[in-house]
Amino acid sequence: MQVARIRIGTRGSPLALAQAHEVRERLAKAHGQPADAITITVIKTTGDRVLDRPLSEIGGKGLFTKEIEDALFANEIDVAVHSMKDMQTALPDGLTIGAVLPREDPRDAFISLKYPNLGALPTGAIVGTSSLRRKSQILSVRPDLRVIDFRGNVETRLRKLKDGVADATFLAVAGLNRLGLNDRITAVVPIDDMLPAVAQGAIGLEIRANDEATAAYIAPLNDVDTATAVTAERAFLERLEGSCRTPIAGHATRDADALSFRGQVLSPDGKKKYDIARTGMPKAARALGLAAADEVLSNADPAVLSRSSV
Repeated sequence: MQVARIRIGTRGSPLALAQAHEVRERLAKAHGQPADAITITVIKTTGDRVLDRPLSEIGGKGLFTKEIEDALFANEIDVAVHSMKDMQTALPDGLTIGAVLPREDPRDAFISLKYPNLGALPTGAIVGTSSLRRKSQILSVRPDLRVIDFRGNVETRLRKLKDGVADATFLAVAGLNRLGLNDRITAVVPIDDMLPAVAQGAIGLEIRANDEATAAYIAPLNDVDTATAVTAERAFLERLEGSCRTPIAGHATRDADALSFRGQVLSPDGKKKYDIARTGMPKAARALGLAAADEVLSNADPAVLSRSSV
């Protein structure tokens, strides 16, 4: 398929740019085009501008997508490249996810300059993270630790460790891999020990819903297994009304004709949590995620689900 040009919109962080360049290279290869035929536009979002407060205090999910979505509506770009874990579960009317790239490693990475893993941290050690999910999961197994807000891009967070602001932090393995910084990982945390954020490691391509030309152009990049898994995860999050103010984790994997899903909801202090596991047909991915959420809503301790405790 030939188009006059394709315009990609992205945040300007090193990770966001790495993801946008990966999309550009994949598109160029898929269509036999030179990469420079596909333009990349950097768009600064609210989440990039406000760095002195936790995300949960300034609006949660959507902080890293709104301005980019506005550019889609204004026809200033054709494709928005997002880390799917940053995306709201309900997209604005008129926009849709046109493709999901093959998922990178979805696990979390423990990073410390002094200690080999979470269990080795001494009582009272400081862990820095901007993720409420990670904070809750950490406190669930190590309530003796102090968890502080820790924002900024990957290099900023690594520098804060060096400066002694915290003794350890957690980052997504996927982001470190994409930045060529996997040598900074002290230990990869097994999924059984720390269930990832919904859609962690997945890159989504958002387009205008009526833009058939762009939809066809990006279609070769869609990975069906990843898209199916992310559909179940996002349905779980949607039903539970999850945001950056609600500690929710979810991860799905496809194996032949089965889709396995695990979900987790925690209280912010990590003292309460509810785990759910379900298996179903890949074609019913959304229904699987919704059913898992409904089971949580029916059976979990009210203290876990209480919005007032978030």
